[in-house]
Amino acid sequence: QVQLVESGGGLVQPGGSLRLSCAASGSIFSINAMGWYRQAPGKGREFVAAISRNVGRTIYADSVKGRFTISWDNAKNTGYLQMSNLKLEDTAVYYCAAGSRWIPTTFEYDYNYWGQGTQVTVSS
Repeated sequence: QVQLVESGGGLVQPGGSLRLSCAASGSIFSINAMGWYRQAPGKGREFVAAISRNVGRTIYADSVKGRFTISWDNAKNTGYLQMSNLKLEDTAVYYCAAGSRWIPTTFEYDYNYWGQGTQVTVSS
């Protein structure tokens, strides 16, 4: 089993930045990919970004390319999502997820473990 705990959410003005963290514990060896998803009010959950923990390969949703950066720190067993130039439409609950696939994917079913989520609100 793997436990994931997100942190770092909050209220930020448009154009601002936030860094989300996802601390992993438990059977870390079983994790090869980590992803971030988000769910805005009244909408379904959508893919944001993902990374291969061992080779560092990354993928991003088009809506966040060039503004968000995903990373993983093996020493701390923690993943990060650096968000810059935030927009109103980035407001959502952000979830981290982890799975065993070596290649990061956009598909929720490839991720076995999920965190509880952290709220990000972009507002002026």
